[in-house]
Amino acid sequence: MPEKVVGILGGMGPEATVDFFAKVIALTPANRDQDHLRIIIYNNPKIPDRTEAILKEDKSLLPMLVETAKTLERAGVDFIVIPCNTVHYFYEDLRREISIPILHMIREVAYAVKASLPRCKRVGLLATTGTITSNLYQKEFQRVGVEVIVPDTQCQAEVMDAILRIKADHGKERARKELIKAGNLLIKREVKALILGCTDTPLVIKTSDFSVPVFDSNRLLAEATVKFARSETISSRRDT
Repeated sequence: MPEKVVGILGGMGPEATVDFFAKVIALTPANRDQDHLRIIIYNNPKIPDRTEAILKEDKSLLPMLVETAKTLERAGVDFIVIPCNTVHYFYEDLRREISIPILHMIREVAYAVKASLPRCKRVGLLATTGTITSNLYQKEFQRVGVEVIVPDTQCQAEVMDAILRIKADHGKERARKELIKAGNLLIKREVKALILGCTDTPLVIKTSDFSVPVFDSNRLLAEATVKFARSETISSRRDT
């Protein structure tokens, strides 16, 4: 059974793409170079800000997103992964334009959390304002019977500030403190786990920073990527 070629639609942001690639490598069972997956990365940081597009209900970035995906498709990849949560707001629009599968990052996170913590009914989310306001996580977790708790308005502004600081590579220690504060406030609201729902957050946050289980969306997508690349079929949940 031949392995599939992975296409990474990256650049949102670039460091998160590097982190994702490193996690795919680390999660791939390999004893030598030849055991690793074939991967093509299109790191396109020119795609406009996703949160801004969502808040303005502006889909003008979609043609650039589609062309980036089609470039990967033309390059011969068998499926695409996008290590950016917020851009999944455009998932259905993008999927209509592409003839190969696109793994749904947030869906993978929801199923992974449910499999790991089957009795969990309430999780906290640290993510961009675009991801929060578009209910991306709320919709996917509702499918598995889990409620998603998000920061209040003031705290969310601090979370977004932290994410922008990470992207700018400026004030990462302050960003880390802001995210830990936000996570602990969610824990006080009796969530049973925390979701790092922005792929930039694992650059400064460790799963050991909190008293509840922490799920890194970048790592969970990497796990799904390795499994799908080495398998024969894709589960229906990933392409619906």
